[in-house]
Amino acid sequence: MLFCALLHLITKVAEGTLGLPRFARARRVGEQHPDPPIRLRGAERARTGGLGRRHRRRVAFLPRPAQARRRNAPAALRSRLSGSRAAREDAVDGDTGGGRVRKWGRDGRERPWGSRGARRRRGREAPGPHGSRRGAPVPVETMAEEEVSHVKITEPETEIAGPTVELRQRKKLKSSENKDSAKEEKINDTPVPERPPKYVLFQRFAKIFIGCLAAVTSGMMYALYLSAYHERKFWFSNRQELEREITFQGDSAIYYSYYKDMLKAPSFERGVYELTHNNKTVSLKTINAVQQMSLYPELIASVLYQATGSNEIIEPVYFYIGIVFGLQGIYVTALFVTSWLMSGTWLAGMLTVAWFIINRLDTTRIEYSIPLRENWALPYFACQVAALTGYLKSNLNTYGEVHEVYKIYIFSLFLGYLLQFENSALLVSPLLSLVVALMLAKCLQLNVKKGTFIAKMIKVINFYLVCTLTVTLNIIMKMFVPHKENGHMLKFLEAKFGLNITKNFTMNWLLCQESLQTPSQDFFLRLTQSSLLPFYILVLIICFLSMMQVIFWRINGKKSLKETITLEDGRIGERPEITYHVIHTILLGSLALIIEGLKYLWTPYVCTLAAFGVCSPELWMTLFKWLRLRTVHPVLLALILSMAMPTIIGLSLWKEYFPRLMTELTELQEFYDPDTVELMTWIKRQAPVAAVFAGSPQLMGVIKLCTGWMVTSLPLYNDDDLLKRNENIYQIYSKRSAEDIYKILTSYKANYLIVEDAICNEVGTMRGCRVKDLLDIANGHVVCEEGDKLTYSKHGRFCHEVKINYSPYVNYFTRVYWNRSYFVYKINTVISFQS
Repeated sequence: MLFCALLHLITKVAEGTLGLPRFARARRVGEQHPDPPIRLRGAERARTGGLGRRHRRRVAFLPRPAQARRRNAPAALRSRLSGSRAAREDAVDGDTGGGRVRKWGRDGRERPWGSRGARRRRGREAPGPHGSRRGAPVPVETMAEEEVSHVKITEPETEIAGPTVELRQRKKLKSSENKDSAKEEKINDTPVPERPPKYVLFQRFAKIFIGCLAAVTSGMMYALYLSAYHERKFWFSNRQELEREITFQGDSAIYYSYYKDMLKAPSFERGVYELTHNNKTVSLKTINAVQQMSLYPELIASVLYQATGSNEIIEPVYFYIGIVFGLQGIYVTALFVTSWLMSGTWLAGMLTVAWFIINRLDTTRIEYSIPLRENWALPYFACQVAALTGYLKSNLNTYGEVHEVYKIYIFSLFLGYLLQFENSALLVSPLLSLVVALMLAKCLQLNVKKGTFIAKMIKVINFYLVCTLTVTLNIIMKMFVPHKENGHMLKFLEAKFGLNITKNFTMNWLLCQESLQTPSQDFFLRLTQSSLLPFYILVLIICFLSMMQVIFWRINGKKSLKETITLEDGRIGERPEITYHVIHTILLGSLALIIEGLKYLWTPYVCTLAAFGVCSPELWMTLFKWLRLRTVHPVLLALILSMAMPTIIGLSLWKEYFPRLMTELTELQEFYDPDTVELMTWIKRQAPVAAVFAGSPQLMGVIKLCTGWMVTSLPLYNDDDLLKRNENIYQIYSKRSAEDIYKILTSYKANYLIVEDAICNEVGTMRGCRVKDLLDIANGHVVCEEGDKLTYSKHGRFCHEVKINYSPYVNYFTRVYWNRSYFVYKINTVISFQS
C-alpha cells in the first residue's frame, strides 16, 4: 500500500496535476482573485507534452513583483496583471503572435526562446488521442489561459476545453475567425457607459425644472410689471381712444398708425398692397412703408388680432401693447437662459433679471415708446444669442462649429435680403464680405504640424489673406450690385469723430439728438450704484486675459493636455461660448461709448455677463490659479464664492431697490396734454379730408395717427428725401421772409401750417442745439467765431413775426386756430396784398 501510494504521488508530480503548495498557502490566508487558474483534463494534459512541475515553476510562477518592478515590466505582463478580461486577451494575442508563447522567469524578465528548457521542447508535438506524438496541436487559447492561470496563483483550479491548433505553425486565423475575433474584441474593448444612480437623475431633473420655472416666471412677472406700470403712469384704462393714441409720440405714432390702417383694410392682401404703394401719408410721394419702416411686426399683429377673434374681446390698442409687453417677457427669459447656460446655475439668471429691471432706465425704452423697432427686435436677438450660446457650449470642435455659424449667418442675410424687398445694402455689407473671406480661407487652409515655424508663417499668411479677400470682395460687390450709398451716414460719422466741421442743418441736428450723443457720466454712475459695472469690469478682465492666454498658447502650438476642461484647470477662456461673448460685448461696448442710443443693446449684455461671472466657479478658479492661492483649497473657495456672492448681491439689491419698485406701482400718475387733444379734435372736426398739414416731424406723426390726414414730412431719418423735407419745413423757425416760407410750403402742396410755441421759444440747455440756432448757422445768420456774433438779417424770425398779423405775413397766411401751445395758419391760395 505504501509503495502504491508513493508510485501514485510520483505519477501525479510527473504529470503536473498535483496541487502545489503555493495554492494551498494562498487559500489559507484567504487571498482572492477575479479569475481562477485553469486546470487541464487528463487527455489535454497529455497533449501538452507532459510538462512537469519543474517546467511549470520555471515558466509560470512569478514572485510577487514590487510596485517599481511591475511598472518596469513589459506591457504584456502589465496587461495580464491588470485583471480585466479584455486586457488579458489582448496580452495573450500579442504574446503568442507568430505561434510561440513568451516565457517569464522568476525575476520578472522575459525568458529567451532559446533557453535550455525551451530548446528541449522546441520540436515537441502534442500526443494524439491514442498516445502517439502526432495529433492535434496544442490550442493557443488553452496555453494562453494556462499561462495566465499560473500568473494568478491565488484562485482555485477550474477546467477548460476547446479546439486546438499547432503552437509552432500558428500564423494567421481564417478570415471568418478573424472577423469574429475582431468583433468580440471590439465588443469587449468598448467601454459601457455607466448609468448614473437614480438620485443623480432626480437631482438633474430638479435643477432643470427649477431653472426653467424660474426663467418663465421671471419673464411673466416682468411683463405683468410693465403692464401695471404703464397703466399707473398713463391711467390708460380711464382715457378715451384719442388720449391713448397721443401717448405714442414721434416715430412710435407712425408705426401704430399703420397697424390701425391694416385693421381697417377690407382684406389682408389689400392692406399689404396699400402699405407697399402708400400715397396717403406724405404729400407728393409714394412710399413702400413696409420696406422703409420695417412694418412686419404690425402686419403680424394685425393678422393675429383678426385671426384669433380678439376683436370681440379686447381693444386693438391693448392687444398691440400686450404683444410688445409679452415680447419683453421673452426678452428677459432669453437673458436668463443665456446666463444660466454660461454659468451652469440658474442663480445667474435670477441675478441677470434683477440687474436688468433695476437698471431699466438704461436697458430699455419700453416705458416711453412702446412701438419702437428695438422693442420688437431685441427679444429675437436675445433668443438668437441664447441659442448660439447653447450651440457653442455643446460642441468641442470650436473652429469647425463656428464655421457652421457662418453658413447660418449667410442664409439669414439672404433671407433678410428677400424679405426687405431686395435690399442691396445687405449685399454690399462689409460684414458679409468678411464672413465669405473667412470661409474661403478655411477651405484653403493647409494641415501642417503645429508649433513649427511654417505653421506660424501660414497663420500670418492666412490673416493677410482674410483681410485682402474682405476688401476685394466688398469692392467687387459694390461694382456689380446696384446700391445707394448712405452719404448722410458717412457725413454724420465724420462730424461725430471731429473729422469734418459742417454747417449742414441735418447733420448738426442729428448730432444734437440725445440718443446719438456720447453717454453722460450719470449713465456710468447709475450702473456703479447698482454694483453692475464693477462686477462687469472684473468678469470682463478675467475672461479676456484668459482668452488671450489660450490664443497665445495656440499660436505657439501648445495643445490642451485634456480634451475636457474641468473646474480644477481654471481655463475659462478656452470655452468657445465665453470667447464669443467676450468679443461680442467688447464690440457692443465700444459702440455704446460712442452713441448713447446703443446702450440699450449693450447694457442687457452687461447684466448677463456680470451675473454669469459672479456665479461661475470656473471664473473664480481661473483667478485663483493666477494668484496661486495655497492657504485655502482653491476649488472649495471658488464653489463657496459662486454661491455666496450672488446671494449677498441679491439681498442687497432687494433691500435697496425693491421698495422703490413697489412705490412706482402704487403711485398713480397721469399723462396730461390737453393742448394736443384740442388740436387733434379741431383737425378732425374742421379741417377738410384732403387737407395737407405742415409742421415739425414729431407733430406730423401724431397727426397721422390721430386724424389720418396727409402730412408733408415724417420723423424718419433713413431717407434722404424725407430728411431734406424736414430741413425745409423747419425753416418756419428761421429768419426767412414770408415769401420764402410760402414758396417752400406750397411746393409740397401744404394747406395748413402749425407753429409750435415750444420750438419757437425754446430755451435749450445745450449751447447751439436749439432748432432755431441750427437754422441760423445753416443759413449764415451766425458767424462761427469766438463770441458767436449775430450777422444782420433784414427779416425777423418767422414764427414770431407771423403771430403779429401784419403785412406781408397776413397776405400769405391766415390764422384759423390757436391755443397755448399751437398756432394753426391756413395757407392762402389767393394772395391779397394789404398795406
